[in-house]
Amino acid sequence: MSGQTNGKRIQAHVYIAGFVQGVYFRAYTRRKARSLGLTGWVRNLRDGRVEAVFEGEEAAVREAVAWCHRGSPSAHVERVDVEYGPPTDEYTSFVVTW
Repeated sequence: MSGQTNGKRIQAHVYIAGFVQGVYFRAYTRRKARSLGLTGWVRNLRDGRVEAVFEGEEAAVREAVAWCHRGSPSAHVERVDVEYGPPTDEYTSFVVTW
């Protein structure tokens, strides 16, 4: 389905658990999201997880969520929780935040 879009835009709110901090997970997530044309943000949480919001074309958002199951090269992802919904369209780019 690469290269095809269905025009439907969605949001994914994702929590990633495991060895995901201190391994450039946020930077790699930003790179992946931007390469897919997504907007939103990614941040570390105090409990050791990473949280992200992806908005964009459904296929691209789902690809970003699938990437989160692997993560950056040094990461060890143990669990990914995701909730899908409609986009808020409040983001203009994809950024690392806190």
